[in-house]
Amino acid sequence: VQLQASGGGLVQAGGSLRLSCTISDRTFSSYAMGWFRQTPGKEREFAAGISSYGTITRYSDSVKGRFTISRNSAKNTMYLQMNSLKPEDTAVYYCAIARGTVPTTMDVGYDFWGQGTLVTVSS
Repeated sequence: VQLQASGGGLVQAGGSLRLSCTISDRTFSSYAMGWFRQTPGKEREFAAGISSYGTITRYSDSVKGRFTISRNSAKNTMYLQMNSLKPEDTAVYYCAIARGTVPTTMDVGYDFWGQGTLVTVSS
């Protein structure tokens, strides 16, 4: 299976971006998915996750209230709507497919990863 993340770019603080993650294999729509992010010198951290049917979402405290995760199974695509962006949101964002149907915050709970898309927020 391949995951293609897109939508990153340069935005000013307070702005918005929407990331997309397209999955090549429709059978993986029955698994939870998540977005993680990583900056140089730091460990990859959980940002948001969504269950297989989209009924359960989880967010890190740092993005809660500003980011919204969603998925469209018909399009095999997951999204991350990012509003009120801050410079500290600058990172490479990765999408991933979890082992189960409920999202976990631990990256070891995800088996398949996309290549990442860079988000840069200027102050």
